[in-house]
Amino acid sequence: MNDTIRLAKLIQGGSPCISIHTFEESYALETVRQAADGLRRGMCLWSAGRGVRTGLVDVGSAQPNTEEPGTALRFMAGQNINPVCVTLDLAAHLQSPLILRILRDTIDRLMINNGTLIMIDCLETLPESIRSYTTTFELSLPDEQELEQIVRSTLQALNCKRPIEIGITKKGFESVLKNLRGMTRRQAQQLIRETVTLDRRFTDGDVNRILAGKRRMLQADGLLTYVQTPLDLDEIGGLDNLKRWLKLRKEAFRPEAARYGLRPPRGVLMVGVQGAGKSLCAKAIATAWQLPLLRLDPGNLYNSYIGQSEQNLRKALQQIDMISPVVLWIDEIEKGFASAASQSVDGGLSQRMFATLLTWMQEHEAPVFLIATANDIAALPPELLRKGRFDEIFFVGLPKKAARKKIFEIHLKKRNREPSEFDLEQLSLASEGYSGAEIEQAIVSALHETYAGQTPLTTEHLVQSLNNSPPLSVTMDDHVRQLCEWAKGRCVPAD
Repeated sequence: MNDTIRLAKLIQGGSPCISIHTFEESYALETVRQAADGLRRGMCLWSAGRGVRTGLVDVGSAQPNTEEPGTALRFMAGQNINPVCVTLDLAAHLQSPLILRILRDTIDRLMINNGTLIMIDCLETLPESIRSYTTTFELSLPDEQELEQIVRSTLQALNCKRPIEIGITKKGFESVLKNLRGMTRRQAQQLIRETVTLDRRFTDGDVNRILAGKRRMLQADGLLTYVQTPLDLDEIGGLDNLKRWLKLRKEAFRPEAARYGLRPPRGVLMVGVQGAGKSLCAKAIATAWQLPLLRLDPGNLYNSYIGQSEQNLRKALQQIDMISPVVLWIDEIEKGFASAASQSVDGGLSQRMFATLLTWMQEHEAPVFLIATANDIAALPPELLRKGRFDEIFFVGLPKKAARKKIFEIHLKKRNREPSEFDLEQLSLASEGYSGAEIEQAIVSALHETYAGQTPLTTEHLVQSLNNSPPLSVTMDDHVRQLCEWAKGRCVPAD
């Protein structure tokens, strides 16, 4: 169902006040105009710069002396025949108690007249006293068909100004559309303009430019981060059960799997000791499955404005669905939603955010594989551990002897050392209780020592480095033991 139809249903259903939070003001206005026109409703539009204008198109002059929001709202309250009244950036004026009171009176009057007030704002900063009157309407992101229209119309407009060379193949054009998924209409237009105006050409070489531009825009939003993933599962020591589980499901994103009766895997929760390889697995999964990896940091979602944090999460999840197929990584999920597991100290914000995430996890249809990692199980909301939230919950414990030997091999090779020149048996015994990250750090520390002393790296240097730095399993013995006890019977061992 497109945006115009959805909005028309809200208007027809008698919603007295609808809030649209968007930076795509032109698209929002066009959606409102089409909905009002389809319902044969009169429409008026207010902005502080031009006052109140009437009609479905911006051709008439403004009503005199209506630039001030209070006067404009009173004018709108006087519209009698099923009006659709639109305000632009009214939320910025609602700090005034007088304007807030006039707004509530206007909404009450429009309810009597079967009218609707639609507020289009860049920021969702509505006071609590208005939120109970208001229905939030979220504009959808463009689908592939609309993106194709945007690309073609943008190219046509650029070509009219100054001829451009179009040499893109069908496959290249499909890749461009795929890379634009998750972008707003304005962002898609901007990316095409930036790409083409560089050399007045549109070719297969522009596919990667558009992808780079998309990553830059997502980074600017601060909600999602593209993570580079040049890492293979074989570069992680141990975790054989997890690796086997993942390899069995690698092909489940293909159309053939759906015809066979399989749905794409939805995600895993990895609980375990710090430094045991949970984050590395997220990167390796994306590489193995040849899918982009996006990281969602819950801390970046929180905003001081009322309602903005929830809006940020909904926007991020909407982008993820549009970009799919994709791997979504939420690292240390317990920190982002800690208050949801205990007595709320933030007015219920964390609980509302967490509920939004759980609803998405349960209902999303897009091929998104969620990898959530956690170190502190005591801070995890119990709802997250319920059966069905994730395909599987894995416990990533300290590496066993064979895994530790493999970890030494991997990290020695990375640093241009031949593993066969070291006593890996001795090293695997000396590193009992160490995590993969701690083993890597021991190698780095030993390299610093030998480089400073201008001596070759030996097994003895590595053993000494291990002895100089006690592992987390010693310094936080109680915590690690409790974590291992909790995992028994609740999680599948990753190794």
